[in-house]
Amino acid sequence: MAGMTNFRVCVLIPAFNEEKNIRRVVMAVREKGYPVIVADDGSRDSTVGEVRGLEGVWLLTADENEGKGAAIRRGVDFFLKKDFDGLILMDGDGQHDPEELRLFVDALSNGTVDVALGNRMNNPVGMPFIRRLTNRFMSGLLSVVAGQKIADSQCGYRAATRRALAEILLKTDRFEIESEMLLEASRRGFKIGSVPIHSVYEGGKSEINPLKDTWRFFKFLCG
Repeated sequence: MAGMTNFRVCVLIPAFNEEKNIRRVVMAVREKGYPVIVADDGSRDSTVGEVRGLEGVWLLTADENEGKGAAIRRGVDFFLKKDFDGLILMDGDGQHDPEELRLFVDALSNGTVDVALGNRMNNPVGMPFIRRLTNRFMSGLLSVVAGQKIADSQCGYRAATRRALAEILLKTDRFEIESEMLLEASRRGFKIGSVPIHSVYEGGKSEINPLKDTWRFFKFLCG
C-alpha cells in the first residue's frame, strides 16, 4: 500500500458539515491506496450522502453532533477492530495534503516513533495570527507537561501505531482530544515525533474557537 508492503495503514476522517469538501478529500486518499474511515459527527448537510457507498470507505454516523473528540473516539474504536498496523487522522475540510500521507507511514513504519504529529509551524503560511500565537503557547505548555518536544499540538493531521492507540485512553468529546491524545501517549511511555507538513488555507471558517477551546484545554490539563 502506497509503497509499504508490510505496514498496513488506514485513514480516519472525522467530519461535520463538510459536504463541499469531503468527497474530494476521501477520493484523494483512496487514490493513494488507503482505506478510509469517515466518522460523521451528526452533519446536518449532505456530508453522509457524499461518501455513502464509496469503495474502500467505512462510514460511521451519529444521530447528533457530539464533537470532534467523540467522532475520533468512535473511529479509533472501529479501527481497533480491524487488522491495521497504524492509523492516520486527517480533517475533512481539505486543509491537509493527501500527498503527505506517505510521510506519516514512513514515520510509523521505521519504528522510531509511536505517534507522528504533523508540524505546520516551521512554515505557517496562511495560518491566522491568533491561531499561530495560541498554538505556539499551547504546544509549549504541553511540551513541558509531556516531557517531550511537541511542536504543533493542535494539528489534526497525525498518526499513531495500533499498539499506542490500544493503550491510550481517550475520554474527551471536543477539540481538546488533540492534546489529550498526545499527553496520554506520553504518560504511557510512547515516543512522539514530528512530521513537517504544510496546510492549505482556502478561506474557510475554522470550527475552532480560540478562547473557548483554549479554556477547554486548560480545564483538561488541570482536571
